[in-house]
Amino acid sequence: MSNYNKFPETVLQGLDAHAFAGYDAIVSELKEKFQGKILVVDAYPGVRTEELLKNLVQPIDPDLIVFSDELFVSGETITERVQPNLTDDRVFGFMSKYRFSQFVDAKKKADLLAKIEATQGLVVVYGVGASELVEGDLLVYADLSRWEIQQRYRSKEIGNWKVENYDEDVLKKYKRGFFFEWRMADYHKKNLYGQVDYYLDTNLKEEPKMITAEAFNQGMEKTVDGPFRVVPFFDPGVWGGQWMKEVCDLDRSQANYAWCFDCVPEENSLFFRVGDVRFETPSINLVFMEPQKLLGEAVHARFGTEFPIRFDFLDTFDGQNLSLQVHPLTEYIQETFGMHYTQDESYYILDAGEDAVVYLGVKEGINPAEMIQDLKLAQKGELIFPDEKYINQFPAKKHDHFLIPAGTVHCSGKDVMVLEISATPYIFTFKLWDWSRLGLDGLPRPVHLEHGQKVIQFDRDTKWVSKNLVSPVEIISDQDGVLEEKTGLHEREFIETRRFTSESVMMLETKGSVNVLNLVDGKEAIVESPDAAFDPFVVHYAETFIVPEHVKTYTIRPYGESAGQAVKVVQAYVRN
Repeated sequence: MSNYNKFPETVLQGLDAHAFAGYDAIVSELKEKFQGKILVVDAYPGVRTEELLKNLVQPIDPDLIVFSDELFVSGETITERVQPNLTDDRVFGFMSKYRFSQFVDAKKKADLLAKIEATQGLVVVYGVGASELVEGDLLVYADLSRWEIQQRYRSKEIGNWKVENYDEDVLKKYKRGFFFEWRMADYHKKNLYGQVDYYLDTNLKEEPKMITAEAFNQGMEKTVDGPFRVVPFFDPGVWGGQWMKEVCDLDRSQANYAWCFDCVPEENSLFFRVGDVRFETPSINLVFMEPQKLLGEAVHARFGTEFPIRFDFLDTFDGQNLSLQVHPLTEYIQETFGMHYTQDESYYILDAGEDAVVYLGVKEGINPAEMIQDLKLAQKGELIFPDEKYINQFPAKKHDHFLIPAGTVHCSGKDVMVLEISATPYIFTFKLWDWSRLGLDGLPRPVHLEHGQKVIQFDRDTKWVSKNLVSPVEIISDQDGVLEEKTGLHEREFIETRRFTSESVMMLETKGSVNVLNLVDGKEAIVESPDAAFDPFVVHYAETFIVPEHVKTYTIRPYGESAGQAVKVVQAYVRN
């Protein structure tokens, strides 16, 4: 029976009066507490602004209502300006540095300020970037998760900001969000911390929740004080499998689940429980607000307010191979896409079928030009790419760890459950070959051979890969009933991984970095502070959890159903 917790939450005590569910309660609170002239309801791109207008803004009964979109330049003008960042590629663009202020129509803003000055009663300015237009006497910030935005893209409910591209290819909508809108909106949101009076959760249609800034800040402080989990989400895929259905207790009627994103803070959420209200907020807000405590001084200095370690699941049990792929080298991702680090990664094998394999590196003595030519012909549909001629296959079994520095050709075969441990540039995967299949949308999945061929490291052949990348386990210590092993990663990769195995208490240190861990064996374990600095934290099999750097020292021991039995945890951190 599964004990995987799909809805982890931080419980806040003594703040019940600081949380409000439903528009009636929210409007009542704002009417009661608002004493000034200008109420600003700022919003992240993707928030249902028509819903806000109907259910929140109009019931407040203001004398003047201003929709922020009307004061920015047209969508066509925005598109023209940002086209160099969007590019003509279906998936990839160049990271932008635009700000909302660059798209304000100066004349319209001046007219607005004059109109506000002439208005005697209440003014409400609402919408994306609203606080860029006017300083309010009360500020509500309407937020939602990146994952929910993607669902709205897919369902064609929304287009991008200021663009009515509802029917456009979802990958292009995502690209516009990723490379342009979300960069700008995150910068804007970060600069509002300390000014916001209320935070509004708009993830569920017609079911808003609102908490005060005091509750929001306490939620962030309590979360970063000790171990925590972000809210995982699961997604089907053309190659998806069946393993997570059982282990994570997912909907058995779905065809498959391919991915679980269980530690990607830019994509995931946090839940705060305030009385009867469960409030959802993007977990990247914690990175923005508490970077030193969460990441550690050295990691913050190196990565800024980015969370550099990603854990996710790739399930191919009773499924299909992943696409054959490669990730860009550091200089390539910097020069081509504007990212300052790349997606070095690894596959930790949580489970594997009898004949499971991982594809990794090229074979000895191949001709690189011939391989690229065969990939091009395969992309045109003129042949089936002969992977057995060019690409190594290594047997995969439970608890193996395959290292995949950028530039290494790789993919998982079928009947493998992968815990992917990687750096976090999110979408920079160059597919080389996708086994002649279509995506779930019926369209060919994008292949990026023009990028991939420029970064493949052909010297990573059978001998090199076998020596350097296939389960290079090193025992660090084996004493007092605790086995500590170094399982990776490669020297080109900035993440270090350790595996701890014990039937009793294991003492771990954060080592100057945020720690990301997963219980890879055992039903249950408990994480505790030696000096009671945080509340005991229970984790279950396959759950990923985060330990902030400022915790410094913590223990993990078998618990509940695993008491008296050995458990294994994998720990990842940024090397000093």
